[in-house]
Amino acid sequence: MKRSVLTRYRVMAYVTGVLLVLLVFGMIGKYVLGVDGADDFTQVVSIAHGWLYVVYLIFAFDLGSKAKWPVKKQIWVLLAGTVPTAAFFVERRISRELEAATADAEPAAAQA
Repeated sequence: MKRSVLTRYRVMAYVTGVLLVLLVFGMIGKYVLGVDGADDFTQVVSIAHGWLYVVYLIFAFDLGSKAKWPVKKQIWVLLAGTVPTAAFFVERRISRELEAATADAEPAAAQA
């Protein structure tokens, strides 16, 4: 698996996670605090998150299929972009796992 596949996933995980956290803050400002302008902010952020979540899904699915994950793990990673802050924790865990796997595989491939 190429490192660029993991990098694309990581970037989109952070973008999706940040937008989701911003959306939560916008919703709190709109419905709880009654902040002026929160309605427009929430609308823009929700549209951006929706479209970029689709890109996240594509990259996460690509990563999972190349890493040959079981379906349960694939679904867990795909849903991480829907729970505020979950994308950050899942991304970190997946990155550590795959970086360790690629580090173990690279020296063996170089010797062959």
